[in-house]
Amino acid sequence: MVLRSIAALAAASALLLTGCASDPLAEQYREGSGKNYIAGDGTISEFAEPQRGEPIEFSGETVDGGTFDSADTLGDVTIVNFWYAGCAPCRVEAPILEDVSQQFGDEGVSFVGVNVRDQAGTAASFEETYGVTYPSILDVESGTAQLAFAGPVPAAAVPTTIVLDQEGRVAARVLGQLTDASILESIIDGLLAEQQA
Repeated sequence: MVLRSIAALAAASALLLTGCASDPLAEQYREGSGKNYIAGDGTISEFAEPQRGEPIEFSGETVDGGTFDSADTLGDVTIVNFWYAGCAPCRVEAPILEDVSQQFGDEGVSFVGVNVRDQAGTAASFEETYGVTYPSILDVESGTAQLAFAGPVPAAAVPTTIVLDQEGRVAARVLGQLTDASILESIIDGLLAEQQA
């Protein structure tokens, strides 16, 4: 009887552990690589207009000492990229984001970064190294920009890129590194076409 109970407990534990092992975020934490971030898997989620919820409002001090307020970009498609300097995928995608920001700069599209970990000097050095010209909010102290996105479509990994429609509602999210400009270009084109329809 005791042996059967132990066997049942062992089987239940194995089943529970198997369920945990299928969680990629948990696996990254357990691997102990010391990379200091949880990478997303590149999953792209797009939301039809009726599913977009309420507009996201956020603001903060920027790397250069200015301020950013999401109210200033209403009417534009707004790309919000969560990043920090020590994040390897952030370094890889920075030139892609900058290229797309230049491509759509005159078409009613705004870009803003949300730096989740660095102080101004470190963030400024990153922006200079990778030629980033759009503003980034320093959110390490307050976390208020991250909190604004903590609803149904959070920035659950770094990097994460969230696309807001012209009304400031979440229209798409790329969870993890943006690997190709065409992904973002396609999302932006769709949202610009919505406005013209």
